[in-house]
Amino acid sequence: MNKKNTFKRKTLPALAMAGPVSLWMILFVTLPMMYIIYISFMSRGVFGDVVYEFSLESYKTLLDSTYFKVIVKSVRAAFTTTVFCLLIGYPFAYYIAKKPKEVASKLIMLIMIPFWTNSLMRLNSWLLLFQTSGPVNNFLQSTGLIDSPISFVYTDGLVMLGMITNMLPFAVLPMYSSIEKLSKSLLEASADLGASRRTTFFQITLPLTFPGIFSSIILVFIPSLGIYTVTDMLGGGKVLYIGNIIKNQFGAIRNWPLGAALSVLLIVITGLLIFIYTRFAKIEDMEVV
Repeated sequence: MNKKNTFKRKTLPALAMAGPVSLWMILFVTLPMMYIIYISFMSRGVFGDVVYEFSLESYKTLLDSTYFKVIVKSVRAAFTTTVFCLLIGYPFAYYIAKKPKEVASKLIMLIMIPFWTNSLMRLNSWLLLFQTSGPVNNFLQSTGLIDSPISFVYTDGLVMLGMITNMLPFAVLPMYSSIEKLSKSLLEASADLGASRRTTFFQITLPLTFPGIFSSIILVFIPSLGIYTVTDMLGGGKVLYIGNIIKNQFGAIRNWPLGAALSVLLIVITGLLIFIYTRFAKIEDMEVV
């Protein structure tokens, strides 16, 4: 009886805590993901329905030059967005981390303020700013930099700008957390040993904050690869990424197997990045010890 009571005392609280989360993950993550993988190996019917017959046609379609170019373009855009978010976000995160906590909290609040507004409103504001009769073109013309308005709207450049501004907070916050936890004694020891600020940064600060950098890469790259709202609004249907094609396949085109195959591709890329991150985290833990 004592063993049974001990087992109950240890097991029931664990089940009470992990049970609801596990149930949620199974019902709303694992099962839908398995269904998507299953659908990707099916066929499309004449009227857009799913024919439950095994087929690799959807995966063969991904190798078609049209889709392959979109996939490569999406990966390139996600990579570019990630690089710019790191280049802009790291100095900003470093600046915030060096401020007193009261000031830092206010600066973090400024980063989060744009997310208090609807994303469609933020994207529409970019369209208003960069339209041919908007403030940006008017300013460029008034300064004599251009003679006629430039067409910024519905271009890859404006889409890229929208993606960078949307993803920047996801890059700043993990890096800020990593830099803020950096031990000041290491920096002081480096300075005492005669190392310059540049040497200290590249030899101590940057390597020790790399886990935060890698977290930012994952948090920016993965959403940038599958995002479609930014490209829909700022691209006007002229700029297509993987996310737009997936949305169209499940919506207007009604080719669920192809949309599922593209989704599986994103899942594989996400899993690969997470695997690399876990391996990287283990190496970092060994180095710290």
